[in-house]
Amino acid sequence: MDKKKADQTASHNTFTSHPTSDSGSAQRRRLLNWMRSNGPIDTLTARSELNILMPAARIKELKDRGHPIHTQRISATDDQGRTHHGVALYVLLREAT
Repeated sequence: MDKKKADQTASHNTFTSHPTSDSGSAQRRRLLNWMRSNGPIDTLTARSELNILMPAARIKELKDRGHPIHTQRISATDDQGRTHHGVALYVLLREAT
């Protein structure tokens, strides 16, 4: 059976500039923009509102890049009404200017 491969010449960059891109850089941007505009964000909100399935990984990357982010553990209720304990809440501390 002859399986066709995806077009290797297609530009990956067309997806990275799209606001709903799943690239790591786009996800980091969405997280930072949220925390700068709206304040702290928890794991459940990052997944449902920002389409970031692994927010802890993006937060670690932001911390590695020098962003002062504090992690607290909270209880939060998901979209189905279930309460989860130990959910991460990410707080962007005052950034250097």
